[in-house]
Amino acid sequence: MPLRTIAVAGLGRVGTVAATLLYENGFDVRGFDERGPRTGLPFPVRGADLTAVDDLQQMVGSVDAVLSCLPPRANLSVATAAHAAGIHYFDLTEDVATANAILALSSSSRALMAPQCGLAPGFISIVGAAQVALFDTCRSLRLRVGALPRHPTGLMGYAFNWSPEGVVNEYLNDCEVIEDGVRKRVSPLEWHETLYVEGVQLEAFTTSGGLGTLCGTLHGTVANVDYKTIRYPGHMALMNFFFHELLMRERRELAGEILTNAKPPVDADIVYVHVSAEGHADGRLQRREFVRAYRPRATAAGTLSAIAWTTAASAVAVIHLVRAGDLPQTGFLKQEEVPLAAFLSTPTGTLFAG
Repeated sequence: MPLRTIAVAGLGRVGTVAATLLYENGFDVRGFDERGPRTGLPFPVRGADLTAVDDLQQMVGSVDAVLSCLPPRANLSVATAAHAAGIHYFDLTEDVATANAILALSSSSRALMAPQCGLAPGFISIVGAAQVALFDTCRSLRLRVGALPRHPTGLMGYAFNWSPEGVVNEYLNDCEVIEDGVRKRVSPLEWHETLYVEGVQLEAFTTSGGLGTLCGTLHGTVANVDYKTIRYPGHMALMNFFFHELLMRERRELAGEILTNAKPPVDADIVYVHVSAEGHADGRLQRREFVRAYRPRATAAGTLSAIAWTTAASAVAVIHLVRAGDLPQTGFLKQEEVPLAAFLSTPTGTLFAG
């Protein structure tokens, strides 16, 4: 089906950037946000209660596709409405249960269902699959991503530039890995390691959702696959204290409120991406790495934070490839099925190359 008109549901920091990038790439964009109409944007924005069936149906009934930039709990309702309307669906979720429910929907879809199109899962899965393909046999794939303040303060060294609900889910939900050929779940906030990017000492530890569907795809092919979140040293220990010793794991919503009140968003951020794979190629054991540090970008409309543009640009690149007919038009899209070279050749994908 043609993809000309697209609804963007939820115009927060990331949603606004995604909608603007889509508009700049020739899409007819229509924004929908619970806070009501917005001014100063080059596309119309309508107020909508996207938990209400009538508003959902009205949104999906007037477009060819929808990109949900809503919190994880709201995505399934949008996906269900898009499925019923027979239009393409995209989102940024890292929530495993939501993605699995959308996978079930996709078996009868008349259009494409493509959740997890953001940074991690999303871009990181595309890079990971490309790294594995460089080997004749691959023994391990390690994926690390972190969005951090460039000028951290305090013991935590963090700022909540991402959805508090999403971060809390990542820190508390079980994590899928492949270990010695066995697909399993492990606890979050564990498997601590030290790593360096551009000479900066960082730590990484297990968190939920970053792998998307990669474990299912690579099971039986790669013996060891895991995803970890990157933070400044000491963060993991403090989060374990907060969630487990103070029992904040039992009060997730309050935990998110406390953390965002203590560490609000900052404009000066940095996104670290560290993907490494090991295996045999040309008869030799080798290690290949994709390591980047992405910073805010200056645009005519202002400076975009690193986490906002990397998340939004990844989704827009995938949508661009669907519009061009370079990706499937129906069913369920796994992000690792997106060719890295094609992704990097799109207008927003080129931003990730440097």
